[in-house]
Amino acid sequence: MKSLELKIPPLFLVIIFGILMWCLSMFLPGVIVSKSISFAVAGIVFMVGLAFALFGVLSFKKSDTTVNPMVPQEATSLVTSGVYQITRNPMYVGFLLFLLAWAIYLTNVYALLFSLGFVWYMNQFQIKPEEEMLTNLFGEQFTAYTDKVRRWL
Repeated sequence: MKSLELKIPPLFLVIIFGILMWCLSMFLPGVIVSKSISFAVAGIVFMVGLAFALFGVLSFKKSDTTVNPMVPQEATSLVTSGVYQITRNPMYVGFLLFLLAWAIYLTNVYALLFSLGFVWYMNQFQIKPEEEMLTNLFGEQFTAYTDKVRRWL
């Protein structure tokens, strides 16, 4: 399974999981909720996700380190301030919130299962390899950071 590590860009995964969620919602019944309510709640969740993702990117840009999740070994600094005091992976939290917003908009409880699948995939094939490389790059500084801040929330 190592062949999947750091191979699929996380934003592309969000799109794949989103399409799968939509397909599932076509075949399995959803919850009966007013479209205006589901749209409003989904909009709020999406905006929170957008804030997490944007603050994560901006923090990386401010620290002049790579934003590219496919090459964590190119990180030039360990970012631990701002939103990185809340989560070690704000961009991925943002992506997860995008998927949760999509499931809410689709009003399909089964679609939420794909959000769990996204978390599992990201932990196994993106985050763990990233953390290995960051440990190699930043050593005790990164280990101390992981002791203080959770991987997701």
